[in-house]
Amino acid sequence: MRRPAVTQSPKVLQKGDRPAMKNDTTELRTMGLDLGDKESTYVVLDRDGVVEAEGKVATTAPALRKLLGKRERTVVALEVGTHSPWVSVLLKEMKHHVIVANPRQIPLITRSQRKTDRTDAETLARLARVDAALLAPITHRGQRAQEGRALILARAHVVAARTALVNHIRGTVKAHGGRLPQCDADAFAMRMWERIPERLQASLGPLLELVRQHTLLIKAYDGEVNRLAEKEYPESGVLRQVHGVGALTAVTYILTLEEKGRFKKSRQAGAYLGLAPRQQASGEQTPQLGITHAGDRYLRTLLVECAHRVMRGTDCDLRRFGERLTARGGKNQKKRAIIAVARKLAVLLHHLWVSGEVYEPLRSESSAPMAA
Repeated sequence: MRRPAVTQSPKVLQKGDRPAMKNDTTELRTMGLDLGDKESTYVVLDRDGVVEAEGKVATTAPALRKLLGKRERTVVALEVGTHSPWVSVLLKEMKHHVIVANPRQIPLITRSQRKTDRTDAETLARLARVDAALLAPITHRGQRAQEGRALILARAHVVAARTALVNHIRGTVKAHGGRLPQCDADAFAMRMWERIPERLQASLGPLLELVRQHTLLIKAYDGEVNRLAEKEYPESGVLRQVHGVGALTAVTYILTLEEKGRFKKSRQAGAYLGLAPRQQASGEQTPQLGITHAGDRYLRTLLVECAHRVMRGTDCDLRRFGERLTARGGKNQKKRAIIAVARKLAVLLHHLWVSGEVYEPLRSESSAPMAA
């Protein structure tokens, strides 16, 4: 099965691994490059912060090489986006110092009242000139990880498309006075055909066929994911020791974090994946807020699904922890317990990945890897 085209996906740097501006960049010219799909806008500042050049350039490798290939080493700041992965690699090959900015964390860009490609480019250049940290810089994953992620995200899109089809079919039948029974999505197309009212078969029959085709495609993707887990990422096996964690979650976890040594402590994994509570203290009040939703959304979703399976599965420390939280009662307590289990699961998986330990389901909860 051929892999789908790669959709590049960035990973956010943590406080400890954020790239700092090196000393040898303080005397360099600075360029802000606002990447467009076909054409990009650039602004260049000299060493004194004065605009010395600006213009537009085609968003192609030959055009960028012509613009920057012979230019002295320059600090180039650009926003993360569709073209930023290959452009950043190209610029680094030309020995420029590249900063890939996260625009969502830059109020000067997102809240600007004069938002044009030119002003965005100049803002990028000026922030990079002052302090790279102001751009909330990220780094792109390696090509191997990107290809694996492309496969996994392609599968996710097919699953979402199948879910939309199933929901539409159910809704249409319900709107005509019927109701389809609960059924596993993998068997939906086969089992529901005879239950579709005859008067709706002409309209819904082709959709059922699409559901069948999507199911076959998902199974093919699952085979590729299993191959990744066994052949390319055998270390995923130590993560799959945990009940509820399969090849999809284990491989996605490894591909998303990419480097198991990126955290000094495993408990940082929960915050990195957006499963830690938001903090907003005011005076003596510390309100209970939801999670931050930072980091990779898809992996966070998978971990929450795993948490549900843990709570329905065999006895283990994670399940006991979730049950204690649920027993407290209160509004949305069950949902909060699931999120807390997902956070602990993120921490546990990182610990197992780093240590290679044999997982003990009923290990004492006071141990370090279970801390969140």
